Amino acid sequence: MAGISETGHLKIVTNFESLITSATAFGASYNPSTAAIKLLALQTLLTDSKASIEAVNIALTAYSNAVGVREAVFMPFSKLITRVNSSLKASGATVQVIDSAKTIVRKLQGKRAGTTPTEEEIKALEAGGNVVNQISVSQLSYDNRLGNFDKFITLLLSVPLYNPNEEDLKIESLKTLYADFNAKNNDVLTAAVQLSNARIARNDVLYKPLTGLVDVAAQAKLYIKSVFGATSPQYKQISKLNF
Repeated sequence: MAGISETGHLKIVTNFESLITSATAFGASYNPSTAAIKLLALQTLLTDSKASIEAVNIALTAYSNAVGVREAVFMPFSKLITRVNSSLKASGATVQVIDSAKTIVRKLQGKRAGTTPTEEEIKALEAGGNVVNQISVSQLSYDNRLGNFDKFITLLLSVPLYNPNEEDLKIESLKTLYADFNAKNNDVLTAAVQLSNARIARNDVLYKPLTGLVDVAAQAKLYIKSVFGATSPQYKQISKLNF
């Protein structure tokens, strides 16, 4: 199931519709006693299956759109951080502040002092449910960037000398930008949950043991085989429909 593509799920539903078409064409000869494979039940399952596929498509589109919006908002972020950091240096901030800012800016822009994650970074990643060996050492995940951006703003607030004339470099502007970033990131997280739920619901309809489309289709094929025989043209018509 996990290895089936979105088009693979659709193919299974298409094959199920073909199975129903054949069963219907058999007329009175298709007369199972099992309720789950009666024509009306098969049609209902087909309707539910198509609806579950459509729900995933809608959720996937919403997720892709949210990701695109987030990427567009974050795109100029690195250049802005460089400007803010330069303005901080020009403000006359202390060496200690400049060093602290350098560390945060490096994380925001994906630059590292070394190539190996620190023990602190590894613990933070593991606490977030991430597998460390699958995480880019640049730490450019949106959640991490948001967290570091918040730290950067907090650092700027501690520097009375940081008071640029440029509107987009002012702390209030950065706060507004952070809120927008956070909202766009949350939109993606929400869309991801909705997509996951839609896929879970689809998988229940298609693959749930006994009642899912795949098991019901297999049962219907066996019934047709029992009625017409394994070598009959009727069974050959549906035998190659894969589920």
